[in-house]
Amino acid sequence: MVMSRSDLLFERTMIERISTCRCCSVLSAIAPTAEAKMDRIIRARGLHFPGATDDSMVFYEDAVLCVNEGKIVEFDQAETLQAQGLDLSRCEHHPDQLLMPGFIDPHIHFPQLDVVASYGTRLLEWLETYTFPAERRFSDQHFAETAANEFCNALLAAGTTTAMAYASSHPTSVEALFKAARARRMRLLTGKVLMDQNAPDGVRDAMPEAIRESERLLMTWHGVDRLGYVITPRFAGTSTPEQLEAAGELFSRYPETWVQTHLSETVEEIAWTAEIHPQAKHYFDIYERVGLIGPRAMMGHCIHLSEEEVNRMSETGTAAVFCPSSNLFLGSGLMPLDRLEAAEIPVALASDVGGGPQMCLLHTMADAYRVLQLQQRPLSAREAFFRITKGNARVLQLEGEIGDFRIGSAADFVLLDPTRSREVERRVAISQTIDEALFAMMILGDARLIVETTVLGAPVYQAGALKASELEALNG
Repeated sequence: MVMSRSDLLFERTMIERISTCRCCSVLSAIAPTAEAKMDRIIRARGLHFPGATDDSMVFYEDAVLCVNEGKIVEFDQAETLQAQGLDLSRCEHHPDQLLMPGFIDPHIHFPQLDVVASYGTRLLEWLETYTFPAERRFSDQHFAETAANEFCNALLAAGTTTAMAYASSHPTSVEALFKAARARRMRLLTGKVLMDQNAPDGVRDAMPEAIRESERLLMTWHGVDRLGYVITPRFAGTSTPEQLEAAGELFSRYPETWVQTHLSETVEEIAWTAEIHPQAKHYFDIYERVGLIGPRAMMGHCIHLSEEEVNRMSETGTAAVFCPSSNLFLGSGLMPLDRLEAAEIPVALASDVGGGPQMCLLHTMADAYRVLQLQQRPLSAREAFFRITKGNARVLQLEGEIGDFRIGSAADFVLLDPTRSREVERRVAISQTIDEALFAMMILGDARLIVETTVLGAPVYQAGALKASELEALNG
């Protein structure tokens, strides 16, 4: 869109005021003009984390968020903005709802939506019994496109506006997911799964075609709108040394992309992988030898790391992804979060659907709390909500773009309504602090609490308007 001279002047005025005095609202620059230019003005209880830790939480009992052209223009207390000339009658007012940045899921499997809640095996058997047969179907374009639309809709209904997702080994699955996310203007990172050994026909790929297809998909989709490509060896056990080396070389040529894979999820997997790659000193060394490491590399699970692996991850800045729900479901173990963070390893928090049984990160936070309780490590609601918003943005190298309500950030946000669940409604009603209320939503909440998910300022998911008490009345 070509901006007029007056638009450019207005934008320059806003930037100058922001840089010279953050406590002066953008709206105070040219209040009537600024207000007229707002695409949306939302008023609700609101919070975000503008800093690098959960201690930076800003909460307003009566907040206003101003959005223009898909970006955050202002987030402040209603009375402050009213004093600066904002007409509060223009706001979309949700006094009982909580406004916060959209959730960010950094480890989720797109082809495994139908694998959720599959009974009772350990990781390697679970892959053979459920996952590989389910993923085989994604070679069909129509099936992949239908599944991609359902997957993106499910993410949005769960409050997730950004995801780093595994596709299947089929290029059709990658293209379908990119198209579905682009249509919804989501921030989505994905890539073709690489697996040229120890996998059945129908999901096993072959070299060198697998890398050629990956590069073609990368060249086609990376950087288009809000999409990003992720080089995705499933895990070391399903890729030959030649494939891993080629994947590392691809990453070295396109360092602006990402890497995602799995590391040290179960003791059986670790032993099996050591047999397959006997030349490596340890599991992490398999990836380090070929360059699939660094701040843009996301290692799922990282439960059973040796001391040397922890040191190497720390020294290389490679990130770990905490997947408590799937770790509990598959009996994989308990991630030692304190140990990793003591080594200054970046750690993200993710659903890991389909090993994780629920897509909504409210469930994931509750499971993270339980996993850490077993290790005598408390997890506050404040820390948990930081992790699924600003914290995950930082780990994914997307800070400044998503994850908070700072001026210029993408207007990706959710509205949570505690009255959508009678249990949450009752507990929040007697909460004395915002931290108590957040903890109740984290432990008792689920996707029912998500009443609106917005991407770039536009609502893309809205729940029905009935509250839990009204639903109960209708049901007698």
